[in-house]
Amino acid sequence: MTGIRGYECAPWQLLWRGLDLSGLTQTESTFALSNGHIGLRGTLEEAEPRGLPGTYLNGFYEEHPLPYAEAGYGYPEAGQTVVNVTDGKIIRLLVEDEPLDLRYGHAPQHHRVLDFRTGTLRRETEWTSPTGRRVRVRSERLVSFTQRAVVAIRYEVEPLDGPVQFVAQSDLLANEPIESETGDPRVAAALEAPLHCEYMTAADYGAVLVHHTSRSGLRMAAAMDHEIDAPGGSDLRTDISVEDDLARLTVAVDVAEGGCLRLTKYLGYGWSSQRSIPALRSQVDAALAGARQTGWEGLLSAQRRFLDDFWASADVELDGDPELQQALRFSLFHVLQAGARGESRAIPGRGLTGPGYDGHAFWDSETFVAQVLTYTLPGAAGDALRWRHSTMDKARNRARQLGLRGTAFPWRSINGDECSAYWPAGTAAFHVNADIADAVARYLAATGDTDFERDHGTELLIETARLWMSLGHHDPHGGFRIDGVTGPDEYSAIVDNNVYTNLMAQRNLFEAAASCSRQPDVAARLSVSKHETGAWLTAARAMLVPYDDLLDVHPQSERFTEHARWDFRSTPASAYPLLLNFPYFDLYRKQVVKQSDLVLAMHLRGDAFTLEQKRRNFTYYEALTVRDSSLSAATQAVLAAECGHLDLAFDYFAEAAFVDLHDVHGNVRNGLHIASLAGAWIALVAGFGGLRDHDGELSFQPRLPPELERIAFHVCFRQARFRVDVRRGEATYTLTDGGPVSFTHHGEPVTLDADPVTLPSPEPADRPRPTQPDGRAPERRRPGRAIDAASSDAAFSADTVIAAAARPADER
Repeated sequence: MTGIRGYECAPWQLLWRGLDLSGLTQTESTFALSNGHIGLRGTLEEAEPRGLPGTYLNGFYEEHPLPYAEAGYGYPEAGQTVVNVTDGKIIRLLVEDEPLDLRYGHAPQHHRVLDFRTGTLRRETEWTSPTGRRVRVRSERLVSFTQRAVVAIRYEVEPLDGPVQFVAQSDLLANEPIESETGDPRVAAALEAPLHCEYMTAADYGAVLVHHTSRSGLRMAAAMDHEIDAPGGSDLRTDISVEDDLARLTVAVDVAEGGCLRLTKYLGYGWSSQRSIPALRSQVDAALAGARQTGWEGLLSAQRRFLDDFWASADVELDGDPELQQALRFSLFHVLQAGARGESRAIPGRGLTGPGYDGHAFWDSETFVAQVLTYTLPGAAGDALRWRHSTMDKARNRARQLGLRGTAFPWRSINGDECSAYWPAGTAAFHVNADIADAVARYLAATGDTDFERDHGTELLIETARLWMSLGHHDPHGGFRIDGVTGPDEYSAIVDNNVYTNLMAQRNLFEAAASCSRQPDVAARLSVSKHETGAWLTAARAMLVPYDDLLDVHPQSERFTEHARWDFRSTPASAYPLLLNFPYFDLYRKQVVKQSDLVLAMHLRGDAFTLEQKRRNFTYYEALTVRDSSLSAATQAVLAAECGHLDLAFDYFAEAAFVDLHDVHGNVRNGLHIASLAGAWIALVAGFGGLRDHDGELSFQPRLPPELERIAFHVCFRQARFRVDVRRGEATYTLTDGGPVSFTHHGEPVTLDADPVTLPSPEPADRPRPTQPDGRAPERRRPGRAIDAASSDAAFSADTVIAAAARPADER
């Protein structure tokens, strides 16, 4: 084990020794537990010291007005912000009337462990109180993957120097006071005591609190129950009390040395926009009954079985860099937590690990997170797309408001309504439609889920295709244009024929027509005629893809390469991110790229480019891309690998993987960057594994960077699971479940059945390393030495996080 910024390096866990009060908000994010439905930040059970406490229910939010200096037609009227709901993690401890608070007394031993195989957060502390009494506290908590409404905590305390009186106070606490960081007073007001009590009850060892929000009209319930065990204790005394925002079980007991007070706390959570108070109380009561029936050991066993199955489908291995091995499993574990049991809800940009981005979901849920889930936990990918389908009426209404047909899915949202008040990076980013369609097509190709296609997929493809036909038009030369849009790069806005948007829209149109032919009854129900599908195909074949013949590259959008270049040499490091230091109008009219745009097109629509075009394009855009977004590094890693720049790909891969463990962007206090964590898997599997899935066909072109000796990963595809093991000069494919499965390896067809297949992998020729803007090259990553976030090109200050929904997704 070696120390990495406070974390110890271990393959299957994240361990922090000691207490760093200045870093609490960061570790509260990295140690967060979630199942996609409930999220708990990694605060200590004693509640203090704390950084930024948080307990979240996916989809539970409060509304607030969106501010406009000057309103305009079609501007969204209401923002949505995730609510810190009733906190059930709290178990305060008094040692002979002295509160256990690690800021006082002395803690010679204190460590916390996030275990990727057990799915729990463990803690052990030895503490000497200010009055000299020594105790040991152990705790373990889980958010259940198998019983999605359930949280469980095991809390143990034992005296180390003679008998001690312990008093434990186990709480349900609503409207937990939190200092708001938002600069928008409307948001701050909405989050100041957002929960209003409707019902409370307590009896025996349990209690229930029911609250509602003022503006969003949502109701939530939280319930707790306990098992108490105090061998060696005497005169156990308990008391239960309840008030509007607090329910508390108090346990007092004298425990002899060698004895232990053990408290097992079960929590149940539920929320609804429609169900009554009795119905919600019944729901959380039932959740607690199920948890008690399963018991603590049963919940642990079920959690382990769930994760054993996940890792059998998703584990990644690499030889040559133990820190990256740990970071990759950390990334996958949090991607799983963000999407495993969200089911009818979105996958927020920060998961349920913090309040960043106001708890909103963006297009990267489909483009990055759903891509990983499709090949590792396909059921969760299908659930995420079912959520999109459930919001189609809102997307249709938004399209009609904008004078368009089909659907206009939101740039940022919690419930499906658009809540970005920044037009260029919000409404004009119509590529969200194509990103959703791309995820649908990928899921269908990878799973063959005809029920999903019939019930959800075909309609999603049809309505997103209809948007392009009303948004675009045929020009006098016969080309199909899509004008006045914003692509993934938010430093270019309201542009004509953005290559990414056009190519993704083209695929959307082709896939919609194909799905209609497979599901004619659905097409008929949605009034799709042969004339309409014919128009889709005509537009797709005529889609304009700009090309600069003089520079021999694709412009990111029409005439982009004619703009003046940004003066990178005169831009100091302190001026990044540029959006917080320069006016947007200046960014929009210059050649400067916030995050991968055309490069992302070359990944997702790589079938539309030759290898030589990719190499020229990649070199050109490397010199313009400043990575003021956490979404960029992973995609640059993928294309760097394909273009033969394996050392550069490795550096970008490390940046994506360490984005939160090393707080590369300086804002992990607000939650983890789930898309970048998903991007780390993509960088390894699509970059060094060379996975592509164009036209529903799977292909691999594995290649290893010099820094790694071996990589291995798993893929789920068409009811088969198989393992890819890449070593220097060869790759071995092994079927682990189901099959057979067909794909290509460096262009050679392969059908994988019972016997493993080993094939040679040509070594790519060394190519000159492209240059980046002055001061924006990725930190060189060498195994055994962590990247330096303090000097990282992408470093943010925590003070720069933009929380107001009236601003674009700047901090992304």
